[in-house]
Amino acid sequence: MTDPRIQRMAHVLVCYSLHVQPEERLAIRAEPVAISLIREVVREALRVGAYPEIFPILPGMKELLLKEGSQAQLSALPSTESLIAEEYETVLDISSQENTKDLNAIDPSRLIFYNQARKEVVQTFRRRSNEGLLRRSLTLYPTNAYAQDASMSLSDFEDLLYHGCFVDDENPIHCWQALSQKQERLIQWLHGKRNVRIIGQDTDLRLSIDGRLFLNDAGHYNFPGGEFFTGPVENSASGYVRYTFPASLNGYTVEDIRLRFEDGVVIEAHAAQGQAFLEKMLSLDAGSCRLGEFAFGNNDHLDRCTGNILLDEKIGGTFHLALGASFPATGGVNQSLLHWDMICDLRTGGEVWVDDELFCKNGMFVV
Repeated sequence: MTDPRIQRMAHVLVCYSLHVQPEERLAIRAEPVAISLIREVVREALRVGAYPEIFPILPGMKELLLKEGSQAQLSALPSTESLIAEEYETVLDISSQENTKDLNAIDPSRLIFYNQARKEVVQTFRRRSNEGLLRRSLTLYPTNAYAQDASMSLSDFEDLLYHGCFVDDENPIHCWQALSQKQERLIQWLHGKRNVRIIGQDTDLRLSIDGRLFLNDAGHYNFPGGEFFTGPVENSASGYVRYTFPASLNGYTVEDIRLRFEDGVVIEAHAAQGQAFLEKMLSLDAGSCRLGEFAFGNNDHLDRCTGNILLDEKIGGTFHLALGASFPATGGVNQSLLHWDMICDLRTGGEVWVDDELFCKNGMFVV
């Protein structure tokens, strides 16, 4: 018997997050372990008259390609990737890894080369999304790998995930709509503001949001959602920040990152663990050493670090900054192959000031 939380999750994803319409094509990309969620998503899509198609991701195949493929093979783009980006109306990506460390032994330069070959597809996704022609959502299916990363049992991790998705409530869509309204009020307060100062443990950072828009993610772009975000002015970041949560990317984990900015550029970078990988990513391209995102986590159903960025960046009382690519819809123009979110906890003494007015203290919004 299917867990009713999975049934609710599928319903929210299809009818709320993606708002799938009759006769639209829905691409579903996931590993086979997520079959119970895939089945329910397909059922919901059929009910609304859409055309769901499944594009399975087989465990270990990306690792095999990156280890043994030639440069020509690494840069060869599967036709389905271009087809989905260019023609589909809706896309659901279900993160469902059974091993989150399978790429740890891969030379980062090969992974960079692989991602560079997909730059045009990524740009197509972003362009069609900005034009309203494509709706995409990213969600998570609970696996033993994610539970182990969080130092939890699988059942406890399931409870955490489904609680963060509000699907343990009988009317989760109503819960998401309420959060959306709460975040929209904060976004409206921020409209027209210019300068931000973030103060916390080993953190004193200034940046500008002048002319930039905040976007409201209440379960649409990501599921779970619970953040509002913008692209800071590219040359504005000045000062220093210490990230209190580990930062993970492509299976690599870097701990206790400390960055110093000047005129928007990282001029010093230190990590207690993963220094070489941090430096490699900062030098990836011209935009990887600048900020592409500034965001507040606002999902109070998530309250602990799990090592999974999709969950951790939404934790209520945190903020995160991403190195690399901006979201054009916010007004951000920074371009990079990198988009690496790094999270800082505001709940113990942190403050955020906006145009010299206190906006957030100890993780709580005070305006």
